[in-house]
Amino acid sequence: MYLALSIVHLIMCFLLILIVLLQTGKGAQMGSAFGSGASQTIFGTRGAATLLSKLTTVAAIVFMLTSLSLAILSSQRSASSIIKEEGSKATTQMPATPSPEKAPIPSSPSSSPAQK
Repeated sequence: MYLALSIVHLIMCFLLILIVLLQTGKGAQMGSAFGSGASQTIFGTRGAATLLSKLTTVAAIVFMLTSLSLAILSSQRSASSIIKEEGSKATTQMPATPSPEKAPIPSSPSSSPAQK
């Protein structure tokens, strides 16, 4: 289920990018509004919705739904972590107290070279 939803999510991602890039910009006539001739408004009038704008809406809705579904599914998944496994192995392999013969011998403060 998670893998199929991830594949649909990736397809919708690429489809949404493609659809948005195929559309013409709404501000294409903005330069003409500042004195270069045309009498349109800055962003133009909004006409009837084209096929690409409807596809953009549908793709965006499906993309948001798959994003939400993947977030819910990933929070419910119990995935094992390598870091957690390594941490538990390290704590079980270490002794609780170090043995006295392996402990480092502390140096006396009078024998340090900084004191001389």
